[in-house]
Amino acid sequence: MKVIGLTGGIGSGKSTVSAYLSEKGYAVIDADKIAREIVMPGEPALYELVSVFSNDILNEDGTLNRKKLGGTVFGDHALRERMNDIMHGEILKIMKERIDELAVSGYNRIVFLDIPLLFETADAKLTTVMEQIWVVDTDDEIRIKRIIERDGVSRRDVLKIMNNQMSSGEKRKRADVVIENSGSEEKLYQQLDKLIQSHDK
Repeated sequence: MKVIGLTGGIGSGKSTVSAYLSEKGYAVIDADKIAREIVMPGEPALYELVSVFSNDILNEDGTLNRKKLGGTVFGDHALRERMNDIMHGEILKIMKERIDELAVSGYNRIVFLDIPLLFETADAKLTTVMEQIWVVDTDDEIRIKRIIERDGVSRRDVLKIMNNQMSSGEKRKRADVVIENSGSEEKLYQQLDKLIQSHDK
């Protein structure tokens, strides 16, 4: 069973790649989905977040208000690090558990670990099981346009988010494979089909 890390900056098209791989029958362990699971009411991670940031980050029904939490930590490095410490440790632990579960089940194809901030947050125990890291990337202006259209935010807000992430250039340097996503979805899928054929053996 091969394990491949999948990452890419906001607006790069990583989610499109991840969805396509899932449609092809590959196991995709999604860090963002796990992040939503661990902050459901009653989960230890949510309790810890409340103990640090108070009940102000909760909705009336006791669920996490992501916008309030994001607003609380945005621009404050120390608070953001505290939030990340709580979240990332639990996410990585669950990802490792799910890799083990797939191995025990007899799954013998590629497992993709979809981690948006892979280079920034993944620990050595997780990255050492990855045979390769694939980075989805495209021109910054294309990314900016996609995010503005998708989320209805200003260019200034998009740039703030991008500036808080590792640059595309640095991610490309660290990648084993760069998936170019500046063209059509058809071209993107053709790239992925070739990559899959060469790696799923």
